[in-house]
Parts: sequence; C-alpha cells; structure tokens
Amino acid sequence: MLKKLILILPVLIWASCQTKEGSKTQVNDSNTPLHLMKPDYKTPYGVAKAEDVKATIDRVLVFLEKATPTKVINKETKAEVTDFGKIDKNSLLERGQFRLASYEWGVTYAAMLLAAETTADVRYWKYVSDRFIFLSKVAPYFRNLQKEGIVDPQMRQVLHPEALDDAGAVCSAMIKAQLSGIKFEGSPLIDNYMDYIMNKEYRLADGIFARMRPQKNTVWLDDMFMAIPAIGNMGKLSGNMKYYDEAVKQILLFKQRMWLPEKKLFRHGWVEGMNEHPAFHWGRANGWAILTMTEVLDVLPENYKGRDEILKLYQEHVQGLAPLQSGEGFWHQLLDKNDSYLETSATAIYTYCIAHGVNKGWLDALVYGPVAMLGWHAVSTQVNEAGEVDGTCVGTGMGFDPAFYYYRPVHKYAAHGYGPVILAGGEMIRLLKTTHPKMNDSAVQFYPEEQNTDEPIFWVK
Repeated sequence: MLKKLILILPVLIWASCQTKEGSKTQVNDSNTPLHLMKPDYKTPYGVAKAEDVKATIDRVLVFLEKATPTKVINKETKAEVTDFGKIDKNSLLERGQFRLASYEWGVTYAAMLLAAETTADVRYWKYVSDRFIFLSKVAPYFRNLQKEGIVDPQMRQVLHPEALDDAGAVCSAMIKAQLSGIKFEGSPLIDNYMDYIMNKEYRLADGIFARMRPQKNTVWLDDMFMAIPAIGNMGKLSGNMKYYDEAVKQILLFKQRMWLPEKKLFRHGWVEGMNEHPAFHWGRANGWAILTMTEVLDVLPENYKGRDEILKLYQEHVQGLAPLQSGEGFWHQLLDKNDSYLETSATAIYTYCIAHGVNKGWLDALVYGPVAMLGWHAVSTQVNEAGEVDGTCVGTGMGFDPAFYYYRPVHKYAAHGYGPVILAGGEMIRLLKTTHPKMNDSAVQFYPEEQNTDEPIFWVK
C-alpha cells in the first residue's frame, strides 16, 4: 500500500496545483515533494543488469570477430595462403582494423578470457583460441623468412620484439590462455617474449625498466604494464619464484620514482637527467599502473614478501582515483585537470580494477561498489551499436606540458579502448552476481546482505 501511495502522490499534488483554466501554480517546497523530482543525468544511473552488461560487450565481441581476421594472404594477388608451408616473401597477415600481436591486443585477449569465465559464453574463449592457434602455427614459417631479413611487420613483433610494447601484454595473455586450458604451441612464443623482457630490455643501474626516449634514461609509467604482469604470470606458470621476486622488485622501483603520495597518483614520466621531475597524471598511464598491481596481486601467493606493500599501494591509488571521478562517471585525460576531456580507456581500466578489488575483498563494497557502477554506466555509453568504442585517446608518447595531453586525439579505432571495455564488463557481471547493490532513496547503495524490498530503506539491520 505504501508503494502505491508513493507512486500516486506526485500525480495528486500536480492535479491539486491546477487552476480551473488549466494553468499551473508555481511549484515549491510546500506543494511538491521536490526530492522525488527525476535528475537529468547525462549518463545512465542506477544498478546495471548483468544481461545488459553482457549485451554491451557482446556487441564489441561481434565487431572484433570481423575486425581481426586470421588469414595469411599474398600481398600481390590478395589470395589467401592456406598451406602455411608455402609462406614466402610475398606473404603477410591479412589486415583488419587492428593488429593481432600489439600490446593493446594483449589486453584484449586477457579481457576475452575473463569474459569467457564470468559469462560462460564460449565465443570469448574461442576468439582467443582461434588467434593464438593461428599465430603459433604461422610463426615457424615466418621465422624462416626472418633469417633472410624478410618478415611481415606484425609477425616481427612476435618473433623479434624490440620494445616492451612488443612483448609483455601479449606474453601475459598467452600465459593466461595456457593456464585456462587453451591448447596451442605457445611455449616457444612465451619463452621468446620472456627472454626479451628479462634479458634484453634496457634498464637503469638499479634494474628498473627504462627507455632512451624522449630523453636519455626515461622511465615510463606505461612500462609497468608492458613488462611486470607477464613476469608475475610467468611465475605462476613456471613455479619459479625468481619471477615473483622480479615483479615485486619492479613495482617498488616504479613506486620510488613515479608515486606522489600527497596526491595518491603516479606521474607519467621520470627522466634521470632532470633536476626537477614534472608530474603529469595521465589517465591511461595511471590505468596501466593500477592494472599492473591488480594483475600481480592476483598471482602472488597470499603471504609472499612484498605483497602487503603492493596491496597497500593499490588501495591508496584507488583512494586517489575515486574522488577524481566526474559526475558523468568518467575520469579525465589528465586526472587532476577537470577541463581536460573525459576519456574512455582509462575509465574502463579503473572500473575493472575497482570492481575486481571489491570482488576480491581488497576494497570495501559499500565505498567503492558505487564508483565501479557509475564507471560502467559511463563506459557503456561509449560502445555504439556497431560494437565500436568511442572516446579513446590514441597512442600517446610523453610530454612535459599540459597541452600535449589535452589535445591528444580520440578515435573509435584507437585499439587501447577495446580490451579495457571487455575487462570492465566482464568484472561488472561478476560484481552483480556476488554483491548486493540496491537503489535506495534515489542512490546506488551496496549492502552486506540482500535487501528484499522495493520500498525506501530507512532502517538497515
């Protein structure tokens, strides 16, 4: 009965505010329950439904199935090469909208594996299986061409990585695929990637990964993700503790140079030769950092030395990020600059990492569940009907002035957005299945137990 009264009350009050001529009296606090007025949200608000989340990431999957073909073709005739023994200097991977072996696609493969787990939809698993089987089958034939100095550029990343971007993310995804039971000849590829990461990538004197651009001896926050999760996952795959030790060491080395405790954010870059170190808190780079910690926390044994320090850093990073979420649910391109644009890939990464933290018990659901929910609603608005992801910043180097970051273009074919969107959706489905979100007094609330009522909750037992 109370529910019916609440529903009809605004109508009765509206009717009482009409004159005989049909004109309205002025709405005010005395004649209208203003708290029942509907907010004019720019992005959806409320408790998402698992089936709607899946429908969103399903659109992305369908698009990517077509956008990333698994074919070798003759670059002159465009004919498909089905007999891989006939791969020659004119052979290359058919070009789709995205590359099969880029770091962005390493994220996407890992995301597909997560979605397969949380949705039980075999199509996500098959997407990864088809492409890793394909890459592992053609790799030996392209390797033979490499000896002659001829190789398709996409396969060069697999066979002869020249940067952490070429190696870490795909290596990590291949390890996850093997651990999930996908059968493919991945060991030679994984070992090749890991040899580059552990033995060939440039480092500073204390062992931290570094680059020689844009300045000599530059540390990039991005390189946390481009190397460390693969190292941690290799520890899980091999059982060799040296990989866990290296993963912990690297995170703590990055913390020394890149972490600003007063803001609880990471700077994007650190240059050894600078007397002062500018701090530009680029959204996606901070995303790579928190995604790295999330990945390593997942694989480190519970009481492993250094794990507690990484967990504390992860939790402090979330504490720094959450207050910077915009009212639309997105985070900004430069996190602490509200006049910089709202960006999709970083928002999706944070949504995933926060939802995952709640699901794992690393974060309080009451505090951070609503943050993840709002983040997902924002992300969902950027997936169009074709399954393309809008609003993603394109590949970005390093700058030391704000304009560089403010004016980076966004594009629907910026590959960085796709994996994070599927990660976020897959983890949100788990969150919706394992926690107890509820709308109460027009706000999203997370409760320790299921609230079996649709009435306003004025007393929580």
